[in-house]
Amino acid sequence: MSLIPDDTERLARARADLRIGLPVVLRDQDRMLLVLAVETLSPERLAALAPLGGTPHLAITDRRAGTLKARAYDGDLARVVLPRDADLGWLKSVADPADDLRMPMKGPLNALRDGPADLDRLSLRILKSARLLPAALNMTIDSAPADLTVLNAAATRAILGEASPLHPAISARVPLASSENARVHVFRPEDGGEDHYAIEIGRPPRNQPVLARLHSACFTGDILGSLKCDCGPQLHGALNQMGTEGAGVLLYLNQEGRGIGLANKMRAYSLQDQGFDTVEANHRLGFEDDERDFRLGAALLREMGFTSARLLTNNPRKIAMMERAGIAVTERVPLKVGLNPHNANYLATKAKKSGHLL
Repeated sequence: MSLIPDDTERLARARADLRIGLPVVLRDQDRMLLVLAVETLSPERLAALAPLGGTPHLAITDRRAGTLKARAYDGDLARVVLPRDADLGWLKSVADPADDLRMPMKGPLNALRDGPADLDRLSLRILKSARLLPAALNMTIDSAPADLTVLNAAATRAILGEASPLHPAISARVPLASSENARVHVFRPEDGGEDHYAIEIGRPPRNQPVLARLHSACFTGDILGSLKCDCGPQLHGALNQMGTEGAGVLLYLNQEGRGIGLANKMRAYSLQDQGFDTVEANHRLGFEDDERDFRLGAALLREMGFTSARLLTNNPRKIAMMERAGIAVTERVPLKVGLNPHNANYLATKAKKSGHLL
């Protein structure tokens, strides 16, 4: 194996670079695009663009563009022309909806109609995968500045389009309140992303459908006991049911905030305090209703030797994605717990807009 990073390792490096405010370069056959994450952009790096001689523009998703009344001529994104007096404050106000109600007029925003948008589209996918706000300051360049991470566009699209292979790192016995006969398995993805976990209760037979729960990480609900969601009660309810039956697997996926990350989830909570529901908040931030990839759960079950499951869920989307990923779901087992006055509207929105069976 070469000591030089491959395409997957370069993507992991690019995510880290963007999170600390460094630019990265996307390269296809005849074009190079310099990409900066607006969320981590500094005044110094914004000023450093001027000597490069190009014309930067702002790439935002169609969800964010719709909020700002900008035309998404490219379908799923808009390439916004920077006003002459655009500064870092303006860029961040367009990227982050925190002050939308206080300062609703950001424009009018003019969007580019001509030219390719494929590299801009890729830049937003990379920012999402780095758990950053999907707003990129992009500029076409003739050559890549020294020492920047350069990504091959075609290879990067292919990597982002596939779930990263997961490999077992370690497992150990961990007696739980719900079952003393429990093991925690840690799995590590090849792409440098976050580890994912499987909590195995008892010794479920591999040749029968396993009672399984796909549980996305929720720091506020699982750890702090937040009343804004039903995640904590679902976590413990699933483990208790597995303990009662004597066998099961809870797949704990590090996809906080429906896959947008904890910081963006807190931004969504702040928007909910302004009167928006959970779906509207995600859209104002530039995200879809749900950015999670449940193929991870199917991959973990297969790695553990399971091919079918009785799925503890209220979300039909999980069933469909598991079956597309090769895990037969023989039964949907309802998990209706955790309703309280603080999350009633949240749960109603999940049922109405996301199809949850509540």
